[in-house]
Amino acid sequence: MALTVNDVDRFEASRPRLEAIAYRLLGSASEAEDAVQETYLRWQAADVGRIQVPEAWLTKVLTNLCLNQLTSARARRETYVGQWLPEPLLAGDPMLGPADTAEQRESVSYAVLTLLERLTPGERAVYVLREAFDYPHREIAEILDLTEAASQQIFHRAKRHVADGRTRTEIDEAAARRIVEEFLAAATSGRTEPLVRLLTQDAIAIGDGGGKIPARTKAFEGARAVATFMRGLFKPSKAKRDLAGGSPEVYATTANGDPAIVAVVDGRVVGVLCLEVGADGIAAFRNQVNPDKLERATRWWASADHGEPLLHAF
Repeated sequence: MALTVNDVDRFEASRPRLEAIAYRLLGSASEAEDAVQETYLRWQAADVGRIQVPEAWLTKVLTNLCLNQLTSARARRETYVGQWLPEPLLAGDPMLGPADTAEQRESVSYAVLTLLERLTPGERAVYVLREAFDYPHREIAEILDLTEAASQQIFHRAKRHVADGRTRTEIDEAAARRIVEEFLAAATSGRTEPLVRLLTQDAIAIGDGGGKIPARTKAFEGARAVATFMRGLFKPSKAKRDLAGGSPEVYATTANGDPAIVAVVDGRVVGVLCLEVGADGIAAFRNQVNPDKLERATRWWASADHGEPLLHAF
């Protein structure tokens, strides 16, 4: 049955919410877009007039598509080259979804998205629907074909797993920029000690090149090891310029709500370095340089007002 204009409009009104759910479930903007498009095709093929609560129907279809995707994604990530990190979303991207509460903002942070990889697909779905979108357990149970009691139990277990690995401190955009500027000043000072003072003792640094851009397969651990690596990362060299396709312009922004450094060459985002800030300093650096995971960031960057670069790297 062909959709009416009203039917299409009803779906499009739900698209931003569906994309935000799918992104949190999959950790990938491109896969989230594909899942939402497949949901639209299912909507198009359904007898829409008989669907009593379209939002619930669409959420159920989307969530189950994402659960299937997560199951196959786990197998793919076992053969992924190097560290796997989520696809970052830059400040203002609507796929970040609701940000009214601290829980909603934290649920899309780069650190939490990384921690969600520890959960089973079912745990991840319950956590995302409850923590980020405030679905009642009764509705989550209907979406996932669970009992309400099971949904509550799964949520508490998932939340405990996520909380165990979390150090993030919530900060505003002005503070995020100050942190980035202070870090860049230390990283380009030519000395290691200023960097060490900014880090927690157990700081880590992880990079995702997807086998396309060189990135260490094992994380750097400890303040001094991370500081030494970061000092070298921002040291200019012809090899780095050749790899990036030019000398990157470096900007301060936020990605997934956290302080971030964006490297741009000729309008193309070539790297997003996300900083996880704890009470005692910078606890983690997660560097996304896989070009396949920077396409949406590049599109969004082209339409955003990002001001002047802080420096030219490499």
